[in-house]
Amino acid sequence: MIANKIICFNTRKFFNVFFEKNIKKNYNVTNCFLSLRHYLSEFLKNTIKMSKITVIGAGNVGATCADAIARRDLATEVVLLDIKPGISEGKALDIWQTSALAGFNHQIKGVTNDYSATTNSDVVVITSGVPRKPGMSREDLIGVNAGIVKSVTENVIKASPNAIIIIVSNPLDVMTYVAFKTAKTLSSKVFGMAGTLDTARYKAFLAEEIGVTPLDIQALLLGGHGDTMVPLPRFTSVGGVPVTDLVAKDKLEAIIERTKKGGGELTNLLGTSAWYAPGTSAAYMVEAIIRDQKKLVPVCAYLDGEYGYKDMYLGVPVILGKNGVEKVIELNLNAEEKALLDASAQAVKKTLGVLDTMNVLDK
Repeated sequence: MIANKIICFNTRKFFNVFFEKNIKKNYNVTNCFLSLRHYLSEFLKNTIKMSKITVIGAGNVGATCADAIARRDLATEVVLLDIKPGISEGKALDIWQTSALAGFNHQIKGVTNDYSATTNSDVVVITSGVPRKPGMSREDLIGVNAGIVKSVTENVIKASPNAIIIIVSNPLDVMTYVAFKTAKTLSSKVFGMAGTLDTARYKAFLAEEIGVTPLDIQALLLGGHGDTMVPLPRFTSVGGVPVTDLVAKDKLEAIIERTKKGGGELTNLLGTSAWYAPGTSAAYMVEAIIRDQKKLVPVCAYLDGEYGYKDMYLGVPVILGKNGVEKVIELNLNAEEKALLDASAQAVKKTLGVLDTMNVLDK
């Protein structure tokens, strides 16, 4: 309550100062808006606690994530790390050179395999791993990427033992499990970027079909990240109107199938995995944490009895805030929805079984 009063007081103070310095000078509209942007940036910088954020992996996804984080001005320090010399340094420099154009204030630092530069990070996004190639299943990635994610997580925890870790590496559900078991920290501090991306794709396809802005669409998806994900039309609406009232059943089913295969569609088109939507989805999650927004978003979260599953990661809706996953939301699913979620969970368990045979976590 006291914090809210302070913020409200500071907000009133900000606008009083702004109007005193600008409106009374009879600025034209353009100058007023430019001045407002400057004063608002300074106000936010002085009112909101800034943080340190690290992105591991300077490939397409990692660089896009770092760029989105910088543009949101979420941290006083952003570190981009990669094992390839010059890659993270070059991309960080390129992003910094957009600062005057994009309107952010804090420089991004690129380093080559130097985890000391990531020390005391508040949030770490791990995108490291081999990207999926055409015809390559997520399961095919396990052998290579599990070792990479384990090694990266060990280095992250040494440098930043209290960090919240977001996994983007594929296969997502299993790599998040690998990171959690390696980090030996609270499960609420290790989770994956699955449903956030899948929901964004779902909303984009629906918006295109209905002819509305994606911003008006509320939607949730459950389950594993991949072909077994579970879109929920019953929990999907457009400005409060049920989606089933706006989209014919056959078209809605086609959109759901396209969402399930969203990653594969882009892989076939690009010849590699997507990066704009995944990178931005991770940055969206980082913002919810740094700003303590308490957003209800679907993520790949650890389940310890929720929905009837234990000791596994699966896509479910959660409250995301400064402590990471602050609450897992258990939806009242009908029989059909629960059956689909069970099938998705079994697919994830099968992939976890493949991981067990590799003994990666024992090495």
